[in-house]
Amino acid sequence: MITSAALVEAAGAHLSAAAAPATVPVTVVPDSTQQAVGYPSLFLLVLIGALVPVVPTGALVSSAAVVALHRAAPFSLALVFVTASLAAFLGDVALYWLGRRGMRSKNGSRWLEAIRARAPEDRLAQARTKLADHGVAVLVLSRLMPAGRLPVMLACLIAQWPVRRFVRGNLPACLAWAVTYQLIGILGGSLFEEPWQGVVAAIALTLLISVVPGVWRRLRGTAAG
Repeated sequence: MITSAALVEAAGAHLSAAAAPATVPVTVVPDSTQQAVGYPSLFLLVLIGALVPVVPTGALVSSAAVVALHRAAPFSLALVFVTASLAAFLGDVALYWLGRRGMRSKNGSRWLEAIRARAPEDRLAQARTKLADHGVAVLVLSRLMPAGRLPVMLACLIAQWPVRRFVRGNLPACLAWAVTYQLIGILGGSLFEEPWQGVVAAIALTLLISVVPGVWRRLRGTAAG
């Protein structure tokens, strides 16, 4: 919620600056300031979201893409892509490394327990089976699946994948993830003239994509029962 509000505020400030006469030089300063603050904030929030999955990073990237679309696209969109994918990659690798330390420790670790808590037994079993059959391809797809990243990461930890092997699969996964959510933001932003409307649409679409698979699984489980 904080991230979305911040992005909407930044978009509103940009609109106000754009409405001023072109001859007023002060209009350049707010936009530059917003970019100087916005990209490090995006990096930090995506990094935290990868380590502690409570920040809706997909919605964050989509919202940032909407704001970038109404600025100096495609340069701003390229910066959003690089920032988001790099932060997601570093966060995933750090979390995996911490998880490996927990696996080797007799007492485990709070990071490993956090991964286990977000990897239900049924999802973990599916992830282990698919990982054994398809290898790195499952890791690449896991970031595109709602709630699929941590079960697959835990399956890699149980399979004792070295960090180097995890990195090879996680890099294309993060690139694909950043592209996907940017496209969602571009779609939402292109439908509306006002950036804040595009941000709302991108967030709604992202949340819908995240919620629908879980609801579908529950409905199937109820029907089967």
